[in-house]
Amino acid sequence: MEVDDVARYPLPGSNAAASAAFSPDGRWVAFLWSTDHSLRRGLFVHEVDTGEVDELMAAGGPGGVTEEGLSLEERLRRERQRDLGQGITSFAWAKEANRLLVPLPDGLRVLDAPSFEPRLVASAEDGPLVDPQLSPDGSMVAFVRHGELFVVGCDGATEAHQLTRPAEEPGTTHGLAEFIAQEEMDRRHGFWWSPDGRLLAFTEVDETRIPVYRIVHQGSDTVGEGAQEDHRYPFAGGDNARVRLAVVDAAGGDPVWMELGHGWEYLARVDWLAPGLLVAQLQNRDQTRLDLVALDPATGSSRPLLSEESDVWVNLHDLLRPLAGDRFLWASERSGFRHLEVRSAADGSLERVLTEGDWQVETVVEVGEDRVWFTATRDSPLERHLYEVPLEGGPVRRLSDGAGTHAGAVDCGRGRMVDTWSTTTRPPEAVLRSLEGQEEPRPLLPADARPDPRLAELDLRPPELVTVETPDGVTLHAALYRPPGVGPFPTIVSVYGGPHVQRVTDSWGLTAGMRHQYLRSLGFLVVVADNRGSAGRGLAFEAPIRWYLGNVEVADQATVVRWLVAEGLADPARVGIYGWSYGGYMSALSLAKAPEVFRVAVAGAPVTSWDGYDSHYTERYMGLPEHNPDGYRASSVMTHVAGLKDRRLLLVHGLIDENVHFRHTARLVNALIRERIPYELLLFPDERHVPRSEADRVFMEERIRDFFLAHL
Repeated sequence: MEVDDVARYPLPGSNAAASAAFSPDGRWVAFLWSTDHSLRRGLFVHEVDTGEVDELMAAGGPGGVTEEGLSLEERLRRERQRDLGQGITSFAWAKEANRLLVPLPDGLRVLDAPSFEPRLVASAEDGPLVDPQLSPDGSMVAFVRHGELFVVGCDGATEAHQLTRPAEEPGTTHGLAEFIAQEEMDRRHGFWWSPDGRLLAFTEVDETRIPVYRIVHQGSDTVGEGAQEDHRYPFAGGDNARVRLAVVDAAGGDPVWMELGHGWEYLARVDWLAPGLLVAQLQNRDQTRLDLVALDPATGSSRPLLSEESDVWVNLHDLLRPLAGDRFLWASERSGFRHLEVRSAADGSLERVLTEGDWQVETVVEVGEDRVWFTATRDSPLERHLYEVPLEGGPVRRLSDGAGTHAGAVDCGRGRMVDTWSTTTRPPEAVLRSLEGQEEPRPLLPADARPDPRLAELDLRPPELVTVETPDGVTLHAALYRPPGVGPFPTIVSVYGGPHVQRVTDSWGLTAGMRHQYLRSLGFLVVVADNRGSAGRGLAFEAPIRWYLGNVEVADQATVVRWLVAEGLADPARVGIYGWSYGGYMSALSLAKAPEVFRVAVAGAPVTSWDGYDSHYTERYMGLPEHNPDGYRASSVMTHVAGLKDRRLLLVHGLIDENVHFRHTARLVNALIRERIPYELLLFPDERHVPRSEADRVFMEERIRDFFLAHL
């Protein structure tokens, strides 16, 4: 194994069929896949009845495959989604027509079954076409250009017409999700088609109150235009964007503004339950309350449906679905675990609870006339499986076979499902099967698909999954990558540690963790552990981080190391830690707060002080800075910088990171200088939050390797 293998994407064996989705009539399954096991993906369809697989658009087809020609808007959109893909990166079926929409840098194309011949319906010559969405019947496409909402017919003969008009003040957009919505709320859209395709709900986002944060391209060969970016970044405790919601006729006309009332800070979700019924989810600034309100698109009037409240925070989800009979599917964490329930669309009242127990629902895959299909942790917090439950109540039935982590798509009309799954011992694969299990599963990929040659070339041994008990009796899950020989070994902790992420699962992603595998090949014991605050185990497991980030998380990671020492696996004098983003924060903070445990740290893109991060994420866990000054102070790496004396720290950061600004690392460097504490610094002038250049990644992996070899 070479260091270049660590930096190469996609990870070995990970090139399974991606984004699989059934056509409305269930005849085809469309998916993305790379024929050469690279990041360049094409668009394919699998015909369900015959098993034939056709490539509809190759990775090198119209529109190009690389990022060089992408607009800044598209680059930032992909950054928000952590999408490194090239070629065809997304597609969507119309809800009621066998028509595919494929966005490409040069414009939008639609493909109609059964010929699937692509045709251009909107060109990007006049500006990028952002967030395109087909109307339910597939006759129109809506998109945002230059911050305004447009609609164009899919016949290719009509010109796009503009539905919204610019506000008087610059800094206001229509139809776009603001930074906070994209980055922290997982709300990617700023407009929504009504079920009958006549209306569009859209947001107006006014960011003029948010100060401009300038990012200079210090590595640019030129100055002036293109060498700097101005971002409206809402820091913790500061102003957020002002967001309004309106509905406009797809044929044009004046918008109707929705009456959302007062007492809310964030427009978290927008959905249509029926052609004449729009609903919005509104969060207060503390994120301890979430209100679901019903809106009349004709008048803008509103009425409350339900409220969720919590002593810690209310986690957002995407599980709301309209149901027949003036009802809707909802999910609540009132029990401490997210579970499904059916509610009345008339008044929000609870009709029945569908799932319950010390496990949680993760995603809703599909809703049929009489049942709902979903993924959940019911069998194990380390696994995900596909389940179904009747909408009128009844037993939960598991559909996926075998252990591991499962996801997929369901066609309830034809009774078929796509099961995409993996384990630590088996790379991901996607199979087409019957919901009732009467048929043998059929691979979704072409029969002549070649396996990833890297699987035969690389010695990828699955990690050992173990449990560790904390002193107060909490079970933590961890994955161990043991090197050859007999311990104790020099040990490296790979950490993320932040909320809404679970790293230790029975899935191929652990085995394909190439830095873990590479460091193990060099003689290091590598461990990955999910501390309290991590996802997948319910609100009670997440809640201990409230008001004081970096406290229980560091303690739990140190507990895992002490367990490894007690087991004779880790050499207590040679323990390092590394991570990125929240993991970078955890790496620097663990070294500073537990120097008796950790000797060396690599901190990538770390949040060093939470007053410098964004409002929605930070305040969810820390509250407003003015309400929790002691917590902010105690959670800052700079507060504990004295603990870094006689320790080794490598800081890594991209200079144009617009999520975790380089300012975080610079502030920590200033604190280190004041205390005369040596440090090492690795900068990437042209990288954002996620390093995208393979050459940059190779250089970074070499530096990280050499740093650990030198000091452990």
